[in-house]
Amino acid sequence: MSSKNQNIEVTKEGLQKLKDELEHLKTVTRYEVIEKLRIARGYGDLSENSEYDEAKNEQSFVEGRIKELEEQIRNAVVVDDVKADEIGIGSYMTVEVNGKQVTYQLVGSAEADIKAGKLSNASPVGEGLMGHKVGDTVAIEVPRGTVTYTILDIHR
Repeated sequence: MSSKNQNIEVTKEGLQKLKDELEHLKTVTRYEVIEKLRIARGYGDLSENSEYDEAKNEQSFVEGRIKELEEQIRNAVVVDDVKADEIGIGSYMTVEVNGKQVTYQLVGSAEADIKAGKLSNASPVGEGLMGHKVGDTVAIEVPRGTVTYTILDIHR
């Protein structure tokens, strides 16, 4: 991971989600993969055993994700000093964009999930909205052009 020893800003809920995922990987998923490997070994010749290859790939992915999560947790900085009237990490905001009202929570990049309404502070939109207040209209350059956001509400 390229962010070695860099602080990762997260909400308290985001840090807990990372810890929960790590715990699940270590206590459940890791052992499920070990069992798949054990069963696949029983199929015989490992050089032509696709089940074994697939289980080894899954094991590699799981171990890599565990290391990534451990690093994120080690470098996590919980952000909880957000001003109530200004967009910052942890803030929920309702904005008007392209004639529609949308609600987002601004979060650190480690917990971003746009489908769940969690907007990364490192994204162009997140960076552009950071520090603004209710009533502000902000034009933000995104890959498809300039988009205008009007901030309708901010809450914690």
